Amino acid sequence: MEKAIRRYMPIFVLPTFCAFILGFIVPFILGIWLSFCEFTTVTDARFVGLSNYVKAFQDTIFLHSFWYTVLFAIVSLAVINVFAFALAMALTQKMKGTNLFRTIFFMPNLIGGIVLGYIWQLIFNGVLAKYNTALGLSEWYGFWGLIILVSWQQIGYMMIIYIAGLQSIPGDVLEAAQIDGASGIQRLFKVTIPMMMPSITICVFLSITNGFKLFDQNLSLTAGEPSKMSEMMALNIYNTFYGRTGWEGVGQAKAVIFFIIVVAIGMIQLRATRSKEVQQ
Repeated sequence: MEKAIRRYMPIFVLPTFCAFILGFIVPFILGIWLSFCEFTTVTDARFVGLSNYVKAFQDTIFLHSFWYTVLFAIVSLAVINVFAFALAMALTQKMKGTNLFRTIFFMPNLIGGIVLGYIWQLIFNGVLAKYNTALGLSEWYGFWGLIILVSWQQIGYMMIIYIAGLQSIPGDVLEAAQIDGASGIQRLFKVTIPMMMPSITICVFLSITNGFKLFDQNLSLTAGEPSKMSEMMALNIYNTFYGRTGWEGVGQAKAVIFFIIVVAIGMIQLRATRSKEVQQ
């Protein structure tokens, strides 16, 4: 049986591999090439060197969107994970209705980002109208609006991951720590959190990458914001590529820069995780 699988494996792998090449590798390489070109369609691309990247770094709105995205990723990382961990701790205690509460907290993650954005836009503008202002009149209204929206959407998802981590901790370890006289805070920081590092690593990685890749919620929640100061990187790239004539190459260059940043974050976190595993 194993010999037969080895013999015929290329036949079954080949269609998927060809689809991967055509659907991912070829567009990826073409996208990098187009970032060095001036074009309106793929067929009329003209090589212009690094001028698209120079224009990208000279675009003050793009630079603002970068720091705006970094700040958003940091704040959302802290808010989402603190509340998700607290909910996971509460819902792993012996109490009635834990499964119902888990379902309720997880449900916002099932709603699409565009729908959530428009719903919360109505809510925020309804509240702000009482103070004669609106969500699109301040970048910080948009910032905290996005924090609330994304936290409401993702806390339940991260909570499920933390619950899985908490349930994997052997009960006798916690009992031994309690018998040795460790307080609840000591058990939390000396036993629970160290043994949950795989779950924490996953949640931190997802929170950071989701923060940097946020697009649809940003598009719908802050739609019509005149100064574009609430644009995050993904939305800025989209508006550059599709909203500014003659800037298609610059938009493609921004996309490559964005890709490099996300990959760098993933590599840094992977290295940090490996170093912690070696120390342990």
